Amino acid sequence: MPRKRLPMRKIREALRLKAAGLTMREVAANIGAAPATVHEYLVRAETAGLSWPLPEDLDEEALEARLFPPPTAGPARPVPDWREVHRELRSRKHVTLRLVWLEWKAEHPDGWGYSQFCSHYDRWLGSQEVVMRLSYPAGERTFVDFSGDKVPVTDPATGEVAQAEVFVAVLGASGMLYVEATPDQALASWLMAHVHAFEAYGGVTVATTPDNLKSGVTKACYYDPEINRSYSELADHYGTIILPTRTYRPRDKAAVEAGVLVVERWVLAPLRKLQFFSLADLNRAIREKVAELNGRAFRGEPTSRRELFEELERSALKPLPAQRYELAEWKKVTVNIDYHVEYDHKYYSVPYTLVHQKLELRATKATVEVYKAGRRVASHAREYGRRRYITDPAHMPPSHRAHLEWAPSRLIEWARTVSPHAAELAEKILASRPHPEHSYRACLGLMSLAKRYGNERLGAACERALASGAISYTSVKSILAQGLDRVPLPASAQLPAPPDHENLRGASYWADQEKEA
Repeated sequence: MPRKRLPMRKIREALRLKAAGLTMREVAANIGAAPATVHEYLVRAETAGLSWPLPEDLDEEALEARLFPPPTAGPARPVPDWREVHRELRSRKHVTLRLVWLEWKAEHPDGWGYSQFCSHYDRWLGSQEVVMRLSYPAGERTFVDFSGDKVPVTDPATGEVAQAEVFVAVLGASGMLYVEATPDQALASWLMAHVHAFEAYGGVTVATTPDNLKSGVTKACYYDPEINRSYSELADHYGTIILPTRTYRPRDKAAVEAGVLVVERWVLAPLRKLQFFSLADLNRAIREKVAELNGRAFRGEPTSRRELFEELERSALKPLPAQRYELAEWKKVTVNIDYHVEYDHKYYSVPYTLVHQKLELRATKATVEVYKAGRRVASHAREYGRRRYITDPAHMPPSHRAHLEWAPSRLIEWARTVSPHAAELAEKILASRPHPEHSYRACLGLMSLAKRYGNERLGAACERALASGAISYTSVKSILAQGLDRVPLPASAQLPAPPDHENLRGASYWADQEKEA
């Protein structure tokens, strides 16, 4: 039947023209209709026993009734159990709606055809809750996002109020929820919330779909997303795939948005009048509400999220790995001229041949590793103390490694062979830096000056440098270059005995340190 009926006058005209001998195409062109439409009406007229000329008493209403009689009522057709159909689609990865229809049709030969079956199923599905409408196979997808609502947490000591973020995870087949309050949306909070969600579910889905959050997705592109390196490492550890939602495609994230909305209404809203003094207290309250929510039946359905999870999804999840994911942060670094890279205000060495190159640094709670093109080139125990430079001697150029052979006590003892003033200056130079090894080069410079100018002149230059407060290798070198070491010091400038000061440690101190080491 045509979608829009022609006026009865045009149908009368079509019957007249056809009886006059015109072709179907000519009739169609004359009345302004498609040939197929004309054919449809002529067939209906023949079926109704009508031909031109029409009876005189047949008005337009009677003609329409003859051409379009009401359908005769037949036996009621069988109706599928749509809940069971929907469950079948979500219980197995390769089950399709056509397969379910074929199985149903085999049992009900007089049932709907495939198109009508799909149409009625879509109509039923549209009346269900959003989570119920999703047809992801069991174990295929986890949706994750942060809620737009935050929860205040009060510091009991200061009274300061911080706003806790709320992480939400939703399984695609069962709608099973996991909710956790985190201090922020930073990378560490984002990753550990995933770990806790996987552990709460007792397994991992094939894919994990986040919204395009900066903590997880560096570049928001559906076809070629750039996943944060740490997030990618977590996914590899658990054997899941990160499939971000497309920007401006709300249907891609309908499940998690529906889950977030349910959490905001049935978890966060009931807690709005309570005051929390720690994240632990808040998460305990959240867990109780989420357990109630997961156990509550869907609207108009006898099934809850937890029942669907236990029946369909738990067994379909991939098992958790033997070891828990260790939080790691990746950072792009450039090797400085001193063959060190910076992380958390500390400096870690790499092979000196990599100076100026761009590398990747991976930091965990215990280690700091540096990679070039996926190959590890340096590894250090992570430093949390006051030491700023962490240097592996194997990373040094040969000339720098030779410097390590000179311990502080040996340098001071050598300086004492030059003069007491040289020994005092060497000790002050070593004490001028937080780490003595950073001053070795200056002391070795004094040794080179002794070879060039002799011990006597070096001792006099050191005396003048001490008198003027110029405690450095460059000052001594300048004094010698200008010959000032040969100019007698004024009597008032003669230095008294070295004062007793904590920075003046003496050669014995360095010798004791070496014994302890």
